[in-house]
Amino acid sequence: MFDRKVVRRRRAALAVLVGLSLLLLTVSFGGAAGGGLSAIQRGAQEIFQPIEEGASRVFKPVGDLVGWFGDAVDAKKENKQLKGERADLRRRVAQLETERRDAEQVSSLEALRRGDAFPDGYKTVTARVIARSPTVWYSAIQIDAGSGDGVRENQPVTTGDGLIGKVTTVTGGTARVELITNQGSAVSAQVMPVGANGIVQPEVGNPRDLLLEFVEKGRRVRRGQTVVTSGFTSSKIESLFPRGIPIGKVSRVEPDEVELYQRVHIEPYADLRRTDFVDVLIPREGERAQRSP
Repeated sequence: MFDRKVVRRRRAALAVLVGLSLLLLTVSFGGAAGGGLSAIQRGAQEIFQPIEEGASRVFKPVGDLVGWFGDAVDAKKENKQLKGERADLRRRVAQLETERRDAEQVSSLEALRRGDAFPDGYKTVTARVIARSPTVWYSAIQIDAGSGDGVRENQPVTTGDGLIGKVTTVTGGTARVELITNQGSAVSAQVMPVGANGIVQPEVGNPRDLLLEFVEKGRRVRRGQTVVTSGFTSSKIESLFPRGIPIGKVSRVEPDEVELYQRVHIEPYADLRRTDFVDVLIPREGERAQRSP
C-alpha cells in the first residue's frame, strides 16, 4: 500500500518546483523587458541549474526509451513499406519476363512462317497452350483455337523451332494436340541432306529422345544432320504432314548388327516443356485439308 505521508511530501515538493519554475519564467521575461533583474536571474540560475541537470540525468533514460520506441515504430513502418515495394517489384519482373518469353515465341513463329521451311499452300492459326496432359506431360496439350478458327483434325502443329504434333480432337474454341513425344505418335521423316527415310517415334522412357526407325544401313547418317518431315503422299510411309518441316537433329546413330536397319536418335528442336504458343497449319483453298495416314 502507498504511504500517504510520502505521497503528500512528493506532491508538496512538486508544487514547490512548479512555483519556482513559474517564478523563474517571470524573472526571465522581466529581465528581458527591462534589464533590471539580471542579478535575480543569475541567482535563480545558480539555484536551479543543479536541479535541472539532475532532472535531466534522471529523465534521460526515459527520453531515450521513448525515442527508441518511436524509432522502432518508424522502422517497422518503413520495413513494411519496403517489403511491399519489393513484392511489387518481383511481380513486375515476373510479368516482364513472361511478356518477353511470349514475344520471343511469337516472333519465332513469324520467323518460321517467313522461312524456307514453311510449306507452300498453307496458312496458320496462332494459338496459346491452355492445358497439358495431367498424367503424361509429354503426351498432349490443349490450345485455345478450334473449329471456329478453321482448325480440323490431323492438321500439323508447330512452334517457331519445328514440328510438335498434330490435332486429334476439336471443339468450337479449343483443340487437343497429340505431341510427337507421345508413345502413339509416328511421323514419316527424312535425314537431310542424305535423304535417308524412316519413321520418327519417341523412345520409351525418354521423351526428349526421338528415334528414326527403319533407316537403311547403307545410308551415311551423321551426328548433327537435320531431320524434317518427308511429306510423302503415295507410299508405304505416307505422311500427314507437308514436306520439309524441321523436327530435330541427329544426336547419335546405332547400327543394328542383326536387322537391316540402323537406329537414329534425334534431339527435337522444339522444347515441349516450355511451349506457350503454337501455329496450326491449315491448308489454303484448293489444298487437301487432310491426308490419309
